[in-house]
Amino acid sequence: MLRIGLTGGLACGKSTVARRMAARGCRVIDADRVVHALYAPGQPGVDAVRALFGDDAIAADGAVDRRVVAGRVFGDADARRRLEEAIHPLVRARFRAAAGADALPRDDDRLVVDGAERIAVLEVAILFEAGFDREVATCVTVEVGDVEIQVARAVARGLAPDDARARIAAQLPSAERQRRADVTLWNDADLDALAQRTDALVTRLIG
Repeated sequence: MLRIGLTGGLACGKSTVARRMAARGCRVIDADRVVHALYAPGQPGVDAVRALFGDDAIAADGAVDRRVVAGRVFGDADARRRLEEAIHPLVRARFRAAAGADALPRDDDRLVVDGAERIAVLEVAILFEAGFDREVATCVTVEVGDVEIQVARAVARGLAPDDARARIAAQLPSAERQRRADVTLWNDADLDALAQRTDALVTRLIG
């Protein structure tokens, strides 16, 4: 199974591309959903967070209290690094399992998978920053040429303009994502154009 890494900037259309690839038969593993699953009661992410931040970071139902964890790592680069060092290997293990399995349960939240047969796609915002690019054969980034288009799209989703700009500034620069990626999908036009570019990419990857 061909392993693909999918990333992109805020409001560039990464999740839209992921959904289109799933519709085309790719097996899409959303890293954010995997982390949510790892934070559920009884899952290994709970033990990892407890070891780092104590019982206060665990909710009454046994799940990770994401608000407490966010408060612990906000503005604390060392705490964020330690959390990432604990959680990222678990995400990698789930991706490897999903990419290598012949069949996976579609309704099992512990292994978050959509799509099927020949291409496994890891959708992750920090593909390069976290070293997930080493898990895949091809890296794809979804980009927008004008940052103001990104801001406008983020605002349409409910973010304040200043918050959108701050989040964009905190991400790996678009030029660096493009430099490190094997494929750049541009999303400056409408969704139909993005769908066509995504379909063409899947066809090329399968071929």
